Amino acid sequence: MAEILYEDNHIIAVYKRSSDLSQSDKTGDAPIENEIKKYIAQKYGKPGEVFLGIVHRLDRPVSGIMLFARTSKALSRLNEMFKARQVKKIYLAIVKERPPEDEATIMHYIKKNEAQNKSYVYDTEVKGSKEASLTYRLKGRSEKYYLLEVELHSGRHHQIRAQLAKIGCPVKGDLKYGFPRSNEDGGISLFARKLEFVHPVKKEVVTITAHFPEGDIWSVFTDSIA
Repeated sequence: MAEILYEDNHIIAVYKRSSDLSQSDKTGDAPIENEIKKYIAQKYGKPGEVFLGIVHRLDRPVSGIMLFARTSKALSRLNEMFKARQVKKIYLAIVKERPPEDEATIMHYIKKNEAQNKSYVYDTEVKGSKEASLTYRLKGRSEKYYLLEVELHSGRHHQIRAQLAKIGCPVKGDLKYGFPRSNEDGGISLFARKLEFVHPVKKEVVTITAHFPEGDIWSVFTDSIA
């Protein structure tokens, strides 16, 4: 069972490992949402189908916080908050190359290629593209790598992976976006670290922070982030 980071009657947040599948796909592997539905059914004695809506999904090779709604009201309100960019989303990324600046907000246009399941990044708008922006900050370095904290302002397909690659800093292990070698576990060194938002029902600020992923590469940087 996935580790639970936050839970109440309206929402539940869990820790997704890089090997976990967010939702059903063509691989046929069991998605993490099935585990959570089973957990809710058993804990609360719910007969029949358990309602669970994915609010904040992650690419399969990415680890960190996944947020689900337990009611349709919470799902609708959270989806609106994400759409209106009222949710603070913080990621950590390990890259090989030092970025052009130690801190910057970058804006591009992203177009998804469905057949390749890959996004392409442009400096100017092209047909079918969507605006994408993020702010990165250099937070640490090791002998071989750099740690970036990324605040995501929009939520495009593969946005962080594609935009960091565009500025010459592909995420460690991300073969799809130009990193030369895969990680041993098959994941990539991109991690959904923190979500902050106003609770959809209680109207109080909720901050959810995930612990660093396991592995030597992350342990080098644990002192770099508060």
